Amino acid sequence: MEPPENNNFDDGVDGFEEAEKIVLRWDATTSEEAKEKMIFNSDREEVDRYLQAVDEIQKSMSAATISGDGEEKVNYAVQIAMARLEDEFRSILLSHTTAFELDSVSMDPSSSVHSSGAETTGDEYEHEHGVGDDEDLQLTDPIRRADSSSSNSTSYRSTSSIREMDLIPQDGVFDLRSIAKRMIASGYLRECIQVYGSVRKSAVDASFRQLGIEKLSIGDIQRLEWDILETKIKRWIRAAKVCVRILFASEKKLCEHIFEGIGTAIDDACFMETVKGPAVQLFNFAEAISISRRSPEKMFKILDLHDALMDLLPDIEVVFQSKSADSVRVQAAEILSRLAEAARGILSEFENAVLREPSKAQVPGGTIHPLTRYVMNYISLIADYKQTLIELIMSRPSTGSRYSGDPTTPDMDMSELEGRTPLALHLIWIIVILQFNLEAKSKNYKDASLAHLFMMNNVHYIFQKVRGSEELREMIGDDYLKKLTGKFRLAATNYQRATWVGVLYWLRDEGLHVSGSFSSGVSKSALRERFKMFNTTFEEVHRTQALWLVPDSQLREELRISISEKLIPAYRSFLGRFRSHIESGRHPENYIKYSVEDLEMAVLDFFEGYPVSQHLRRRSQ
Repeated sequence: MEPPENNNFDDGVDGFEEAEKIVLRWDATTSEEAKEKMIFNSDREEVDRYLQAVDEIQKSMSAATISGDGEEKVNYAVQIAMARLEDEFRSILLSHTTAFELDSVSMDPSSSVHSSGAETTGDEYEHEHGVGDDEDLQLTDPIRRADSSSSNSTSYRSTSSIREMDLIPQDGVFDLRSIAKRMIASGYLRECIQVYGSVRKSAVDASFRQLGIEKLSIGDIQRLEWDILETKIKRWIRAAKVCVRILFASEKKLCEHIFEGIGTAIDDACFMETVKGPAVQLFNFAEAISISRRSPEKMFKILDLHDALMDLLPDIEVVFQSKSADSVRVQAAEILSRLAEAARGILSEFENAVLREPSKAQVPGGTIHPLTRYVMNYISLIADYKQTLIELIMSRPSTGSRYSGDPTTPDMDMSELEGRTPLALHLIWIIVILQFNLEAKSKNYKDASLAHLFMMNNVHYIFQKVRGSEELREMIGDDYLKKLTGKFRLAATNYQRATWVGVLYWLRDEGLHVSGSFSSGVSKSALRERFKMFNTTFEEVHRTQALWLVPDSQLREELRISISEKLIPAYRSFLGRFRSHIESGRHPENYIKYSVEDLEMAVLDFFEGYPVSQHLRRRSQ
C-alpha cells in the first residue's frame, strides 16, 4: 500500500527541513552508511519515512512561495532524492532478476504450472515433426524472492496460448511502482525508463542465452552451412514460442504492473526499451532464412518456420499491440510473407530442376534411378505439409501452352484434371516431368529391352509411392493412378516384345517343311539350326538379364510369370512336335540341350541382379 497521506511532517518550512534531513542522511556521496545499505532493505518504517520525505520535498517544490535560496535548496534536495531512488530502483530490479532456466516450467500443455485452457498446437507440431520429449524446453520460475518467508507462488494469466508469469513478487512490484511514481513526478522519467530497460534487458539477454538464441547478424546466418542451420531452425522454433508466449508477455505484464496509470504510455515505453532489441535479434534469424538463397532441401524447414510463425502471429499481435511496437509486428508479418514466397519459389525451381536434371549415367540393371527416389520422397514430404501448401500455392503450374512446340519439354492435359487443387496439379506436374526426364535417360541404354525395363521399374516405383501415401493418393486421385498403372504395364509389355519376340522367333514352324508332308517333310538341318539358335539366344538373354534388377518382388514375380506363360508353352509345343526328328539323328544332346523344366528353373534367375553360371542349370536327362 502507498504511504499514508497524513505524515509526520509539519506544513511549510519546518516540514521541508525535516524531510531534507532524512534525504541527506541517505546521500551516498556524504554518508558511508548510505553507501553500504539500501533503504528498501531496511524495515518498512524507514522505507515509508523516506518516501514521505520525498513527497514533502516534491510538495515544497510545487509551492508558489518557494523562491531564491529556498528554491535552490529544494532543487538540490530533489536531485539527491532522485539519485537515491534511482539506485534503489536498480537494486530492487536486480534483486529479483534471474534468467530463465530449462528445468521446471514446461511448454507441455499437461504441465500443472499453466492454465488448463492453454493451446496445444505448437506441442502437437513438435510431436508430429519428430521432436523428442528429452528436448522439451522447460523454464524455471525466474522469481527469486529476497524474503524467503514470503509466498513464492507463480501466477499466470492465459489468453489463448500466452502464459504470463509474475517475474517479480507483489511487494517488489509495489516498491518499484512507489519509486517510479516519485521519479516521474519529479521529471526523471527518462532516467527511470533507462534504468528499468537496462536491467530487464540484461535479464532477457540472459534468458536468450539459456534458450540458445545467438547474437548473429543476417549475414552471419546466411553464411552458415545448411545442415547447421537445420538444427538452429528447430531450436529457434521452440525458443520463439517461449520468448513470445512467456518471456515477452511476462515482461509486458510486469511493465503494466509497475507503470500503468502513472503516465501516458509509460508502460509501453518501458516494455519496448526492454524487449525491442531482443525481439529484433529473435526475428532476424527467421528473416535471414526467408531471404537466403533458395534450394529444394530448404523447403521443409522453411515451411516449419512459416507454420511456427503463423501459429505465433496472433500472440505477437497481442504482446506487441501498442503503436510503439508497430515495427515488431510489421517485421513478423513481412517475414511470414517472405517465407511463403520462398516456399512457392522453391517449388517452382524444384519443378525446373527435375525437368532439367542432366545426369546421363546409366543405373546398373535398369533399376530405380536416384532421381526417381529423390523426387518421390520429396513430394511425399510435400504432401505432409498439405494444409500449409494448399493455402500458399494458389496458381497452377505453367504447362502445355507455355511449352507449345518445344520438344524438350513435356505437356500435360489440364482439362482432364479439373477439380484438383493447384497444389495437386503441381504434384502431378512434377510426376509428369519426372517421367519425361526418365524417358530421356532410358535412351542412354543401348539395349532397348533394358530401356523398357528401366521405365517399368521407375514408373512402378512412382505408382507405389503415390498409392502408399494416403495424402498423395487423395490429392493426385485414382484416375491418375490408373494412368501410371497403364504406363508401367505398357513398359513391361514393350520389354517382353523387345526381348522375347526374338527368342520365340526360333520356335516357329515356318521354313522347316520341305514338302507337303507334315511328318516326313521336315528339314533336319533347318530344325537343328533352329534349336541351336534358340539355345544361343536364350542363353544370352538368361546371362544378361539375370544381371538386370526388378527390385519390387511382386512386380518381379509377375514379370517372370508373364515370360513363362509365353516361353514355356511355345517351347513345350515345339519340342513335342520336333523332338523325334532330332533324337533320331546324331548327337541330339547338342541341339535339345534343355528340358521344359530347365527353362522353368532358368526363368527364376531373371531380374535378381546377380551373375549366373555361363551354362543353364540342366535337369538330369
